[in-house]
This record gives sequence, C-alpha cells and structure tokens, in this order.
Amino acid sequence: MNVLLIGAGGREHALAWALSASPLLTKLFCAPGNPGIAEVAQCIPIDPADHDVIITFCRDERIELVVIGPEAPLVAGLGDALGEAGIKYFGPTRAAAQLEGSKGFTKDLCRTANIPTAAYGRFMDPEAAKTYLASQGLPIVVKADGLAAGKGVIIATTREEAEAAVEACLSGVFGTAGNEIVIEEFLEGEEASFFALCDGVTALPLASAQDHKRAGDGDTGPNTGGMGAYSPAPIVTPEMADRVMREIIIPTVKAMAARGMPFKGVLFAGLMISASGPKLIEFNVRFGDPETQVLMMRLKSDLLAALLATVDGVLSNFDLRWSDDAALTVVMAANGYPGKPMKGTEIKGLDAARATPDVEIFHAGTRRDGERLVADGGRVLDVTGRGRNVAEARAAAYAAIAKIDWPGGFYRNDIGWRALQRSKA
Repeated sequence: MNVLLIGAGGREHALAWALSASPLLTKLFCAPGNPGIAEVAQCIPIDPADHDVIITFCRDERIELVVIGPEAPLVAGLGDALGEAGIKYFGPTRAAAQLEGSKGFTKDLCRTANIPTAAYGRFMDPEAAKTYLASQGLPIVVKADGLAAGKGVIIATTREEAEAAVEACLSGVFGTAGNEIVIEEFLEGEEASFFALCDGVTALPLASAQDHKRAGDGDTGPNTGGMGAYSPAPIVTPEMADRVMREIIIPTVKAMAARGMPFKGVLFAGLMISASGPKLIEFNVRFGDPETQVLMMRLKSDLLAALLATVDGVLSNFDLRWSDDAALTVVMAANGYPGKPMKGTEIKGLDAARATPDVEIFHAGTRRDGERLVADGGRVLDVTGRGRNVAEARAAAYAAIAKIDWPGGFYRNDIGWRALQRSKA
C-alpha cells in the first residue's frame, strides 16, 4: 500500500525508518520530510497546513493511509479534512486532539473522570489568576492553555515569578495559545513517558520511555523539547504500567467516547510517578520526540500493521512484540538552542558514525546545501544506540557521537543517568 507520512523531524524519521521495513508497504512518501527521511521515503514539498494540496496529492498517488506526525496539523483538523475526503488516516480528530490542544480541556476531563492529576485553576483574567496564586504554595506551574511549541510552561519558585508568568502568558507572549492559562500544583516525583495506541474503544500499551527535558548535564539549564531518551524506563514496572492503564489511559478513552469524540491514534501521557502512584502531567496526541526514536529501535512488530489495526478499530485482536534490548538516543542540538539556534553550520562524519554497530542516526533539523549537510533547526540529530541494557545502548550512542564533526552543536553527556543509577543501587 502507498503511505504518506506528515512531518519533518526526528520523530518522523524514526517512524519512516520503521514503516519502510513493513512488508505491507508499496511506497512511502513524506511531506515535507528531511534529508534523513529522503533515504527511506520520497519527500514531497507540501506544507502540512495545506489540507487541499495534501488531499489532491493523496488522490493522485492513490495513498491508502496518511500518518500524521506532529501535533499542529492534528489540532488544526487535518484528520477531519482527510476523513471527509474518504482518505484513511492515523491520528485523532480535531475534537479529540483537544487533549493536547487545550490543557484546560484535559484538566476538566480529568476532574470529571476521576483521573489523578495536579490540582489546578483556569483563568483568562490576570487579576483572578493572581488572587488564586496568593492561596497556593510554591513552586507552582503556569501553563499557556494552547500549543506553544513546548515553550508555554513556566515553573515559578517565587510569587513574583508566578505573577510575571501570568502577565506574560495573558499579554500574548505565546500568541493565542496564552489567551487562557492553567495554574497547577507542582508535582514531586520522577517523570516518565507512557504511550498507548487507541482505536476509540481499546487501548494497547507501548513500551515505556523516559526523556531529559533540561538542556544541560545534571538536569540543569532551560527546558527543551527533549535532549535525549531511553527505553525501557525502570520506574515504569509492570505493576506501574498496569496502574497507568487502569487509572489514566482507559478512563480517558472511555470519557472521550462518552463525550462523542472517540480518541483514535496514539495517546502519550506525560507522567509524574511518586510513592503514591502515577499522576498525569499532560497528554499529547501523537508520538513523542525523542521517545519515538528509542521505541522504534525496540519494536519488533510491523508498525504499519499496528497503525492500520488502530485506524480500523481492531486493536482488541492485535498484539505488539518488543525487543528485550534497551535503546537510548542523544539529541545533538545547534548552539543557542533552546533560545535562538545557530543555523547553517556544516555537519560532517555521519557516515563514520552510522557505521558504529547498533546505531541509527535520525535527522531532526537538517537540510542539504549542495553537497553539504547543514543544521536547520534547534534539535538537529538524534543519535540512537541499542544494547542489552541502557549502559550498552548509551555506550553505542556516545561512540557514534565521537565520530561526528560538528563544532556548531552540543549535547548532554549524561543521558540515561537515572537508569544507570538504579542499576548500581
């Protein structure tokens, strides 16, 4: 079958890499793609926001499935447009995508469905928000309600910082995403990422993962979209995974169906795990980045078959097989990230790095400049290793990085430290 993948980042490269191995695949296209994706798919210069052009392309190329990678096209209703045109797609509708598109929507759903999450308040008026802040403890979390490219979350440690965050959000720093804000209790514990395929009725858990949000070693520096990840996450024991499914994922699927907006696609729960159990930090309605990179390295089942089972509503008859190996990815980012990344710097040595055993390199923000490969984003490369355990996967990834010649980039040296610390305990 012919498949169109929407997106251009490291997540999409990992998905393209996995999809390209499917015996069900005839031809894989990607819009718009990147130089790495171009090695396994035909890249098409189509803007994911141009629904009409995408639909025309699907008809011309007889596309039988569209896989939507990023959140913005989902929240903008690309799935709805494809569905109305009679084209099969993987991902939620615009209504169901509110689980990521509106933090307030998700918090309200958690309250009505009794899903464990942080205490919160929703506000559009800065004075009402400040009054609420005065009654809360510190630290506290201020979030723009809508999509803000991973930048709309402020963890305030003082009352002044919290009030400044309120003013910033509601004054338009994050555009329309900050027209409303959510103020949340700060949760203590260890974060983990949990994914489940959902067909509107059934939810099928994927492998666990854990990422690293801070830019610097030792979890220091500003928050980013993620500087690395590994799978499995030791903190998500089989017992904890059962609790997450029972207390968070399944109640969400049931609540969304009851609201007349059944969730189909992949549900990504960002969790805080403490001694009392899991709590939901937020939902995303697509595969995570950089978690997808490590999940795809461990997935033994046919990804395309799994996505089709989700779309066709037959997950209850489907199973997934995972490698016992661990996988770990290290993000190489452009200098200046997560502020203003330096673009256009040349990257060399990738062929030598890819020759490292048990390593795949996924492109997240690159472009071709003639014969040169150059940086074209904040997060640029995802160097991903596999091994019998996290330590071996980590060694493979860093051995490959040592062969990459890119003075214009940086990376963390301690990805996987929590897992390594646990293994020594």
